[in-house]
Amino acid sequence: MKVTLLGTGAALIDPDRGHSSVLIEEGGRAYLFDIGTGATRTMIGNFIDPLSVEALILTHLHFDHTADLPVFLLGSWMSDRDEAPAIYGPKGTVEMIAPMFEGGVFDTDIRARAAYPQRQRNIGVLRPQVQVYSEGLVLEDERVKITALKVDHIPEEICECYALKIESEDRCVVFSGDTAPVARMPDFARGADLLIHEATFPEAAIAFRAKNGIGTYSHTSPTQLGEIAAEAEVRMLVATHIGHWDSTNPIVRRLAAKHLPIDIMSPALRDDVAADIARAYRGPLMIARDSTTIYV
Repeated sequence: MKVTLLGTGAALIDPDRGHSSVLIEEGGRAYLFDIGTGATRTMIGNFIDPLSVEALILTHLHFDHTADLPVFLLGSWMSDRDEAPAIYGPKGTVEMIAPMFEGGVFDTDIRARAAYPQRQRNIGVLRPQVQVYSEGLVLEDERVKITALKVDHIPEEICECYALKIESEDRCVVFSGDTAPVARMPDFARGADLLIHEATFPEAAIAFRAKNGIGTYSHTSPTQLGEIAAEAEVRMLVATHIGHWDSTNPIVRRLAAKHLPIDIMSPALRDDVAADIARAYRGPLMIARDSTTIYV
């Protein structure tokens, strides 16, 4: 498996990190997991053709995991894609996508371009079939099997959130999505060749957010992530969904001030976060960066 980290940031706009997105290539097919802002552009920047994506699987419906979807589909339509990719998502995905295209948000653009025969020919790209999934099997083909585990991020009545396991004949990758620690994660990820798991905020920021009541508290701390990875005995760990705490950009730092103490924000904090994870997990460890490629 070839794994490309297209976006590794959390919800703020960050010039150094796109929003969440992971691409996995196996047996000549590409599977895209979440499609946060910038994912399509970053694919092309890594010499990956967006038209090669056969399936898009969404872990949940926060904008930083979905916002590039219209760019991806409209761009694919304009690039002569023949058929829409399969889209899999939790309950609510159909309702999210329905107002985007014909008769919706981008209707003016679509009607203008569809006046030309070339765009009429493949208009079906903008009519994707959405398959709503829940815990268990999401999809299976001759190359991969993808299963879902319900996780704890936002209230379930608003949106169900999932972790995803991608298994080929002899490899296994697990992507946590966004979540607080869940008791079943170590079993779900047990023995995985690669666990890509959120560690959004360092320990000091989690305490800060709890004290100030800012944003969701449903994330995994670095220390908790180390414990999960160690119990699961994963072969490699990537900490992702980085909450901008390593940014030196003055605007990002100002925007992040309500989320974490800006005096701790520094690229050097990556070493502290890695050390917190390594208290329990002693295997190969990476703090995610955009455009990183890992061969599993």
